[in-house]
Amino acid sequence: MSDALRKLQEKVGTTPDGSFGPNTAKTIANYYEWSPERGAHMLGQLVHESNNFKATTENLNYSAKALLAVHPRYFKTQEQAEEYERQPQKIANYIYMDENRTKKGALGNVRENDGWVWRGRGFLQCTGRSNYRAFASDMRIPEVMDDPSLVATEYAMESAIWFFKRNNIWRICDQGVNDETIEKVTRRINGGTKGIDHRRKETYKIYGWLK
Repeated sequence: MSDALRKLQEKVGTTPDGSFGPNTAKTIANYYEWSPERGAHMLGQLVHESNNFKATTENLNYSAKALLAVHPRYFKTQEQAEEYERQPQKIANYIYMDENRTKKGALGNVRENDGWVWRGRGFLQCTGRSNYRAFASDMRIPEVMDDPSLVATEYAMESAIWFFKRNNIWRICDQGVNDETIEKVTRRINGGTKGIDHRRKETYKIYGWLK
């Protein structure tokens, strides 16, 4: 497990053993005053997105094969993918720089190395200078702009809560826990339905714990 989960356990008042189970789920939900529905949707999605709370910094150490599969918009040929494989910083500075993205997908990454500096962090992978800036401003934690790694450690959960609020996901959670709402939440987070079966499984399981 990551240090971020242990820090979260310390914050909410449960044993900081780095293990996620019913007791930690209930304690987190109680601390943030989430209903069983909100807690199940949030934690179920986080289990999937963070690999059971193990990953709070984006892993960009892709092979050429993975680049072609995961980022087909940016890597269209085997030769191109091979030029970038196993070079996380180079990959980030290609796929996350605004100059290589559509206007709709712009992340505010316009300075040299911004793609790498502002890569995904936190339990829901906050990505891009603009998103970090909005998070830091809304949550009144300006130090994030000086040290973005804080999103992977101190504010992994806070960045996820911010994302849910900013994208009006809580109102979907309040509609209940069922296949339809899980898909809606997934689309808000992922832009599609990648991993939907695992997200459903975890959300239903956690809902059972919290009820």
